[in-house]
Amino acid sequence: MKKIKLSSLKSKLPKYPNVLGRDRFFNSAILIPILKYKGEYHLLFQKRAKHIRQGGDICFPGGGFDSTKDKNYKDTVYRELYEELGIEKKDIEIFGQLDSYFTSIGVIIEPFIGKIRKKSIKNMKIDKNEVEKVLLIPLKFFENTKAEVYTLKNQVVPYEIDENGKKIEYFPTKSLGLPKTYHEPWGNKDYKVWVYKWKNEVIWGITAFLIKEFLKKFR
Repeated sequence: MKKIKLSSLKSKLPKYPNVLGRDRFFNSAILIPILKYKGEYHLLFQKRAKHIRQGGDICFPGGGFDSTKDKNYKDTVYRELYEELGIEKKDIEIFGQLDSYFTSIGVIIEPFIGKIRKKSIKNMKIDKNEVEKVLLIPLKFFENTKAEVYTLKNQVVPYEIDENGKKIEYFPTKSLGLPKTYHEPWGNKDYKVWVYKWKNEVIWGITAFLIKEFLKKFR
């Protein structure tokens, strides 16, 4: 048996802790883009094309980290803004980053904050395969509007019953001999969802949460 050396363990621990098991999750980066338009600051959003995953949702520009293209998450932001909206790196000034956000659906988001040049709006080339349209919403709307708050229930489900009444077991809690509390769905944790209504659009979920956290930096 190989002898355990604590000195070796110490040298292998990270100097700056990250997210344990990060490679198990979908890693992404977004930009909260600030733009001065008609004399006041706006936030830029995009509405996802209807035919893609989470189609119709309003979100900040960004997307998944691609290790073949991106050296870091800031690279992801530059690449995604160019691919989705045709906004070039030279027209983006990144100020910094909010804390990493680990969502309940297994997505890790690195949220950056920055300013984009007004001229980039005129030169935008929207990829209609991904983006239905772009929205510019005054920052003061979010400063002056209290978000609606709803509560969902978040459960861990070890099995499901399909439309034919057949039980589909994902995790064999009984045969593993786990306590009875795990034989049925457990957790049932309250999960808050924030909602902003802008004209005929609804901004909710992760995007609304990021807006809320972003606004704290002004207080």
